[in-house]
Amino acid sequence: MYTDKDYKTKKALKEDIAKGVEVTYYSPGLFGDVPSDGKITLEGPHYPKPHSWYAEAWVKDGRVVKVR
Repeated sequence: MYTDKDYKTKKALKEDIAKGVEVTYYSPGLFGDVPSDGKITLEGPHYPKPHSWYAEAWVKDGRVVKVR
C-alpha cells in the first residue's frame, strides 16, 4: 500500500506522524480491500520510482497512527 502523499523516506513519514499530520493510504490496482483499522504494510516512494523503504503501520479509522 501507498500513503496518499508520496514520501521519499520512511523518516519523513514518521516525522509527519509525530507532528500529528493526517496520513491516509490506499492500495493501487486490484489488490483487495483496504482495512480501516489494524496493521498494514506501506512502501515508497510511489511506482514507477523504485521502492527504497517499507514500513509496518497501524491504522485507525482510515488514518495512519503509528509506523515502525
